[in-house]
This record gives sequence, C-alpha cells and structure tokens, in this order.
Amino acid sequence: MTSLTMTAVLLLTVANLPEYGKTGNPVENEVFSRYIEEGLRETGAVNIVAAVMLDYRAFDTLGEIVVLFTALATTLMLLRDERMVFIDRYLDQSKYEPEEDQIFRAIASILIPCLSLFGVYVLVNGHLSAGGGFAGGAILGAAMVMHHVAFGLGRTRQFLNESTFRRVIACALMFYCVAKGYSFFAVGNHLPSVIPLGEPGSIFSAGLILPLNIAVGAVVACTVYGFFSLFNRGGL
Repeated sequence: MTSLTMTAVLLLTVANLPEYGKTGNPVENEVFSRYIEEGLRETGAVNIVAAVMLDYRAFDTLGEIVVLFTALATTLMLLRDERMVFIDRYLDQSKYEPEEDQIFRAIASILIPCLSLFGVYVLVNGHLSAGGGFAGGAILGAAMVMHHVAFGLGRTRQFLNESTFRRVIACALMFYCVAKGYSFFAVGNHLPSVIPLGEPGSIFSAGLILPLNIAVGAVVACTVYGFFSLFNRGGL
C-alpha cells in the first residue's frame, strides 16, 4: 500500500511539471551560475564537480559517506558470525583457497598493483579532472577484493582486518567532519582561512579538496571490500 501511494504521488508530481520548452518555465538558478563563474577562484579546483561536492556542498557528501558507513555497520551486525563460528568456517573453507592456482595468482600479482596505482591516481586527481574519492575508492576496493580472491583470506587478513577497518573509517570520518567544520566556521564568520588554495591546476591545490577526496576514498574502499568479505565469509 505504501509503495502504491508513493507511486501515485510521484506520477501526480510528474504530471504537473511545466511543459518542456515553455516560455514561462524557470530558468537556470543563480546558484549554478555562481558555481561555474566563481568556483575556480573560490575553491582552487579545476574540476567544478569536485568543487561542488567537496566545498560548496561538502556536508551533502558527508551524508553520503555516512550512509555508506551505516550500511556497512548494519550489514556487519546482521551477517557477522561470532568469532569461533568465523574461525571454524574459515578452517572448513580453507581447502578452497586458491593455493595451487599459480596462473591466477601470477595474473593477480600484475593486475593488483596496476589497479591500486590507477585507484590512487583517480583519487588524488579528482580536483583536476574526472575522478575523485568515490571512483578511486571503488577501484581500490576492487583491488582488495582481487587480492582476497587470489591469495586467500589468511594473507589478506594480515593487513585488512576488522581492527584496520575501524581505524581507517573512524579517522576518515573524523577528519572530514573536523576539516569541513573548520572551513564552514571560518567562511560563515568571515574569518581568513589558514588553508591555502594553491596554484589551480597543480596537484597540491584546491585547499582541503585533495585530503577530503582521500578520506572519502578510504571509506568507499573499505565499504566495497567489507561488503564482499561479509557476504563471502561472514566477517572481516
């Protein structure tokens, strides 16, 4: 019943939208003009999408990564096995680890560094061209998944475990909150920011956008691998 009601409301809304191309339709909002005309000067980011997502509307992006964190935490609570059950399952399934698949491991040994390097490039290049934290984090998460599949859970857990995930995600979220809290406090109170914008077009430019992209990428990468590990093994 709720779905039918929501569908009816959405269809009614669409039916009452202004006709396409009509003279009296609302024109472009002045906010978008401000983003386009002043974005480079105010944020230092060549990529206007990164400027909007991580500067003008940075709290929206914070909400998005909090949603990812909440989804991972909820999935962890629902699917995580108790420690002994997880260990028993790991020992029972260890015979399926790709110990003898030398061809797959050799290919993965080549692809994983390439994927990781490309993910880092997309991550740190987000304020200069297409890319950013979400895309780079997804690529890094895929590299983690490939390592897990190719080399097994035992070797992957040597550097990717639940403790590591908690620290990385907590530090990334706290840094994002503190950094943008300071930024909005300074701008809202007309105070000079101590964070330089740098030279537009250089790698160390755009103020906080580069480190914020890294923080977003860390959360996304952990979420991608975390979902895979939980559905695959019942634990991180």
